[in-house]
Amino acid sequence: MKIKVLGSGCAKCKRLYAEAEKAVAASGVQAELEKVEDIDGIMGYGIMVTPALVIDEEVKASGRIPASAEIAAWLTARDASA
Repeated sequence: MKIKVLGSGCAKCKRLYAEAEKAVAASGVQAELEKVEDIDGIMGYGIMVTPALVIDEEVKASGRIPASAEIAAWLTARDASA
């Protein structure tokens, strides 16, 4: 599973990355976590507001920081369907 945090590197983006790290640890799912700070890379997802969270190329959140529990739920649901 591949998780991407999209954003310029601002404080909110870093907080979302930290929440994603916690979610991966809590869920026990094997996942690769990546930061995407390149504006062209971010625009490729069609989002207008950062930070954003992408799981396996699907935008799950944009313009907000979901709690690690919410992210973990997405990860386990995605892992169960894989």
